[in-house]
Formats: sequence, structure tokens, C-alpha cells
Amino acid sequence: LASWIAEKMDPTDPIWTVERQTRPQKVIRLSGGYTHVVHDRSSAHVAAWNSVHREAGKEGDHFKLDDSRIWMRLMFWSAREQGLLENENFAYWFVGFIGHFVKIYESTAPMFARESARWSADPANIQTYLDNGRRMDDVRDVPLREAARDVPAAEARDRTWPYEEL
Repeated sequence: LASWIAEKMDPTDPIWTVERQTRPQKVIRLSGGYTHVVHDRSSAHVAAWNSVHREAGKEGDHFKLDDSRIWMRLMFWSAREQGLLENENFAYWFVGFIGHFVKIYESTAPMFARESARWSADPANIQTYLDNGRRMDDVRDVPLREAARDVPAAEARDRTWPYEEL
């Protein structure tokens, strides 16, 4: 993922493309006893949708709003732990970048990118997540209309972000 993001930042350095061409063809086990080779972004998504670690009953399902929100929160938390969000300009770009690409998985998810970044900045949220067995029940199975209450009104109405400056 880091190599893919780096290549998106600088298309003149095809770090991900080169790495992908030389990546070992490792077979992984999927739910239902199937096997699969992850060799690019699309095949990684197939593996994630069918992961043996996926919540029971969700195997094979494409990602929904709650999955996307959880992924963004974890992505921003990990970026924050590595110090990547300490640079205000990079943080603004990165949150917008994730907001743009998360739309591939769930069309309503981009409006939650900034909320997810703010969530990751609060140590109490991280502790609650860990204490709750690494579950985010505050977003799990929450419908869009209810989830939208977590987003400030101005952000929910903003139809240009994250595209105006990326």
C-alpha cells in the first residue's frame, strides 16, 4: 500500500509497478476453503472480501460504509503513529487522498474521511477500540442517515472536497 501511495504521489517513480512485477506469487487461504494469489490491488480486494478473518456472514461481501469508516480510522491511526500526520500539508493531502480513493469501495464514504482522521487523533477513541476487542461498535452496521450525524453539516454539504486541491 505504501508503494502504491508513493507512486500516486510521484508517477515518475513507478515503485509500486516495479515491485508488483517482482512480487512473489504467494497462495493464501480464503473462506470456504478456497485459495488465491494476491498480485495487485484488485486481487488484494478479492482476498480481503473473502478473508478467513472476516466477520462471520460478511465473507465475500464487498466493503460497505462501516467497513470503509473502520479502515479509514485505522489507516489514519497508523499514519499518525508513524508521525506522517505531523506535517499539516501532508496530513491535508493524505486525508483528501484517502477520501478520494475510498469512494471505489463505498460511494458515501468520502464524507467520513475527515471525521475518521479526527477520530484517530483522540487517544480515548483508540483505547475504547482496544478495550472493545478491536471492534468499532459506534460505526458497525450504522446506516448512512444515522452515520451522517457524525459529520459536521458543512462537511456533509461540501461536494468539492477532496477534489478542489488534489
